[in-house]
Formats: sequence, structure tokens, C-alpha cells
Amino acid sequence: MKNQQEKQPSNEVSALELHEQICAIRYENLEKRLESGSARFVRMEYLIWGLYGVVITSGIFGAIS
Repeated sequence: MKNQQEKQPSNEVSALELHEQICAIRYENLEKRLESGSARFVRMEYLIWGLYGVVITSGIFGAIS
């Protein structure tokens, strides 16, 4: 009886296989979102470094004046 339950027709997709397919699509989308977020953080990092430059430069000019 156990063997009959384990056998499935070849054209049916098991619940586990369906879950794996859905998760593969989900992880692919997550990977895309992480890549786009990474690009955004690189841009923000450059803005922060620029801000450091402005603060240091204004501090130097403020001390000289």
C-alpha cells in the first residue's frame, strides 16, 4: 500500500517540486532586489564621502577666517 501512494503519474508535479519551483522564482526576485539595493547604497556612500569633504573643508575655512 505504501508503494502505491509513493508512485505518481509522470505528468503530475508533486507538492514538493511545486514548492521548489516557487521558491526558486522567489529567490531569483530577491537576488534582483538585493543587487538594485546594493547599487543604491554605493551611491549613498559616495554622497556621505562628499559630505565629509564639505564638513572638513568648511571647518578648515572657518578656522582660517
